[in-house]
Amino acid sequence: MSRAAEDTNRRMLRARDAMDRAYAQPLDVPALARIAHVSEAHFTRTFRATFGETPHRYLQRRRVERAMFLLRDTDRSVTDICFQVGFGSPGTFSRTFREIVGRSPRTYRKEALAMDVPSCFTMAWLRPNA
Repeated sequence: MSRAAEDTNRRMLRARDAMDRAYAQPLDVPALARIAHVSEAHFTRTFRATFGETPHRYLQRRRVERAMFLLRDTDRSVTDICFQVGFGSPGTFSRTFREIVGRSPRTYRKEALAMDVPSCFTMAWLRPNA
């Protein structure tokens, strides 16, 4: 691997790590590009080439993964969870959750509560695909 490719990967990992840490914060491409020290267009192109999905989709998936945990392990309302993980509206949250997981947040919660297996297995089985 060339030195330039290593540098690019390091920059993309820096931005992805920021998204993992601050998934509930309002993150946009300009802010992430600044973290990676590249232009916005270059950031979007390179992130997708490196990780196989756009920065926006990656952030949505991280938020949904966190919401899945909260739906399984807390009794907070779906609306509270929606805002806690960084979505701006319950409608967007429900639509995105359904696209990624394949069922609504309420249905997911009912099905997850019906399972009586350790949470480590539940997390592995129910992890959303990219």
